[in-house]
Amino acid sequence: MDLQTRKINFIRNFLELENEKSISHLEMLLHEETQNTSEIKHFSVSEFICRIEKSTEDSKNGKITSGKVLLSEIEKWS
Repeated sequence: MDLQTRKINFIRNFLELENEKSISHLEMLLHEETQNTSEIKHFSVSEFICRIEKSTEDSKNGKITSGKVLLSEIEKWS
């Protein structure tokens, strides 16, 4: 199924929704998706290499956050 057909099917299904919570959820998801694509900052290969080098240096110097600590912090956000 091509993208256009999928979009049309999605719209048809959306129009049949009667659940306010579902509609709100889809609105929020659409908003997040459109915001994320506009906030993407592209950078050059040299900028990318610099970021890798800085990250490697930070890791060597202990300037990192473990996944466990990060997940603990994320849980506090909501």
